[in-house]
Amino acid sequence: MSFALADWMLYTLWAAFGLMLIDFLIAFVKSFWKGSFSPTLVLDYLKDVLYFIFPLNILISMLSIDPSGWILVTFYFIGGIAISLKYLFDIYKKFK
Repeated sequence: MSFALADWMLYTLWAAFGLMLIDFLIAFVKSFWKGSFSPTLVLDYLKDVLYFIFPLNILISMLSIDPSGWILVTFYFIGGIAISLKYLFDIYKKFK
């Protein structure tokens, strides 16, 4: 794995966390101003970390057993792009 590929993998994870944070802040501010804040808002994002981000970390930890060296990396990027698109669409829906 080259250094440039490792950088792109880190940027993919940062994009997923960054978009998740932006989506959380928008939802938090809207619920705060409505006066309807509940702990389930935070728990939903913690569940997203468990269901979306944690599998990406597992894929990277399994990279040493990948015989080709690129199959798991491809799945990592597909998953990272899918997570980023999910949060981009969620942010777009909250402003619409």
